[in-house]
Amino acid sequence: MKMIRNRFGSLSHVSAQLQRHVQQMSTNAAASPAEGATISEFRTAVSNPGEHSAMQVAKFYTIPAEQKKQIFSGGGLPKQYEQQIKTFTEACLMVRNPALELLQYIKDGDLTKPVVRYVLYGENGTGKTLTMAHVLHYGALNDFLLVHVPWAPNWMKRPKEASNAAGQEGMIDLPFDAAAWLVHFKAQNGPLLQRLQLKTSKEYVWSKRESTPAGSSLIELVEHGIARIKYASETTAALIAELKQLSTAGQCKVMVAIDGFNAFFHPVTRIFSDNKQLVTPDRVTLTQPFLDITNYDWTNGVCVLSVDKIAMTEGYMDSYMPRYLLGKEGFEHLDPFVPIHVENYTDKEFHSYISYYLDRHWINKTPQGFEEQLKFMSNKNPYSLMQLVRAL
Repeated sequence: MKMIRNRFGSLSHVSAQLQRHVQQMSTNAAASPAEGATISEFRTAVSNPGEHSAMQVAKFYTIPAEQKKQIFSGGGLPKQYEQQIKTFTEACLMVRNPALELLQYIKDGDLTKPVVRYVLYGENGTGKTLTMAHVLHYGALNDFLLVHVPWAPNWMKRPKEASNAAGQEGMIDLPFDAAAWLVHFKAQNGPLLQRLQLKTSKEYVWSKRESTPAGSSLIELVEHGIARIKYASETTAALIAELKQLSTAGQCKVMVAIDGFNAFFHPVTRIFSDNKQLVTPDRVTLTQPFLDITNYDWTNGVCVLSVDKIAMTEGYMDSYMPRYLLGKEGFEHLDPFVPIHVENYTDKEFHSYISYYLDRHWINKTPQGFEEQLKFMSNKNPYSLMQLVRAL
């Protein structure tokens, strides 16, 4: 951690240097025809992820505003990327090889077979979350019901509220987090749920006076959990169980996407029990439903998971490899799975990124050696590069 702090501690100094270089150039300089041709090479007009191929690698595509709002209003994009979207008034994602590889696997997969688990892994800041976002966009456009957890570690490290679970001795409930997730699920899947008209398979009794009858729509089930926060965690578990049954029966397709999945297998959480002891993730009521849906005991779906060092706490960040981050229990839970390595930018992706910022006028025409400085300081790491450029 000390090495990381030392590395990023000099960002402000480097950014100031780079800014002085940029200010030497005229802010109103018009781009020459040759420059205009270069800028046009970093975009693609193909906005449907299902049509992306090697032809679009290292090019940015635009997510329509309505689709971005539907899929990511409850999370799923890094905070600083969201700020960039507001600044540039457009949501653009770069088409990268890890996403293309994963999309090809999904397209070629046989949904009648047990679900395949894909695990995104890589160093901090390489773009695992945005790779997942690319795949989520594909899923939303291809009638997959999305079971998306934007960042699982939030439940284990920063829950909105924790309380003892009623009727489950020793368990900890996160009712507000569960209700927020149900709101996110409804926002992502509302139109598709209306079209499919999926029904519950049994009656769910919440109390002596409250129940959800068999044959109720899934939307009614979700809305009950949102309206009655006390039962939000139980509703989430019921919803996920129903989705597994409906998917296996061929009534729908389900795409599970969980960012920071290894948080479910961290040795401890930051949640305290009544006796002031830190509880383990298996004692949190939200854990089991999402472990259940990442099992391979159902069909007509796909699981896209990421493991991340920052999903852990200090002392558990020595490696980014799945075996280390998941631990023995987590690795055995997912085994067998398909690993997808997300790496730093290639040279082509790096130059495309700089061209995008030039096009957005965030930086002006660069002096000789400017890009090489950025490349050296960031090591072509997407997050590091964003941190450097945002200060210009």
